Order: sequence, then structure tokens, then C-alpha cells
Amino acid sequence: MRGSIDGLASSAPIGMMLPAVFADDDLAQRFVGGLDEVLAPVLSVLDCLDTYFRPSLAPLDFAEWLGDWVGAETEGVERAPLLRAAVAAAARLHRIRGTRHGLAEAVRLAFGVRPEITESGGASWSARPLGAFPGEARPALHVRLRLPDPTPADRHRLDALVAAARPAHMPYTVRVIAVDRADADGASGNAEDAVPTERTSER
Repeated sequence: MRGSIDGLASSAPIGMMLPAVFADDDLAQRFVGGLDEVLAPVLSVLDCLDTYFRPSLAPLDFAEWLGDWVGAETEGVERAPLLRAAVAAAARLHRIRGTRHGLAEAVRLAFGVRPEITESGGASWSARPLGAFPGEARPALHVRLRLPDPTPADRHRLDALVAAARPAHMPYTVRVIAVDRADADGASGNAEDAVPTERTSER
């Protein structure tokens, strides 16, 4: 909510716009001074309007509203840096939606951790015709995410993200694995050695 700010001066005082006869009128100046205090936040917003459309600078509640405008994949519970990054990247992510890179970026912006993605597709080239097709015959997508202290909400969030960002025809599974915080920060550790907390979804 935008509101009044104590001590904020108006960038366009009304008293300076009154006819000269009111310049020395104390009552008139004090009366319009009260209006200046009410209008100062409005004028301040207009003076800085361009910053309201930059997710990195906009007030947090306005950044959440911007997320609705651009279709950012957010739920309103993200930490401020992740929320701002997701809103800023939303337009770019729409252009790569349905690709492996787009899915990885959507998950990274939501959780702050890059997922491990395996898929059935492939690409190759051959100088001769009738070569073997790369990849697997049956489409499949597997997304694994390592998080410290995962919760059921994290697993539900990952499932919803993958369902929205995957290619529409692709069946998928998701898995959330609990790891030590040091491992989650990318220092060391093996996901296979961690105690898994798993959620598998097939669509």
C-alpha cells in the first residue's frame, strides 16, 4: 500500500502556485501546506514511475503485482530476491518455455537451486541417410531437486512447476532429495548418498 510519509516534501508546492496576493497569507499557506502533505507521495511516485516497473527497484508488493502482469511462476511465498528475479526473468522464460533450459531456469528461480534433469530426447547427425534415431522411443522426463529440509509444500511446488513448464505431451516424474545444507550450497556430497524424500508424479 502506498501511503503518506512523514516529512516528505512535495516536489510541486501548491503555495508557490497561488496568486501573489496569497504569498504572505499565513492561513492560505498553511491550508495548502496540508494538501501538499497528502499529495507528496503521489507526486513522488510519478517522479519515480519508471523504477516501479523494474523488479529490482520496485516496492515488494508492487513487484508481486508486476508478476501477475507478466505471468511469473510465483506463489507469493518466495523470499524477496527470488521473487524479484522470477518477475524479471518471466518474459524471457516464456520464450523458452517447454525446453530443458526453460524448465531448469523456472525451477532455479523458484527454489534457488538448479535441478538435475534427464529426458528421453536426443539429437545427432549423420552423413548417411536412414541413420538410427537418437534418444528413447518412449518420451519421459525426470526432474530431481536437492534441498535442505524439504517439506511437502516444496514437493508440491516442484510438481506444479514441472507440470506447467514441461512440453505438453511429455510424461514426467519429480523427486525431491533431502541433503545437508553444505551439499545444497554446491560444496560437496553425493545426492545418491543422501536420505531421499521422494514425490513421484506421472502425467
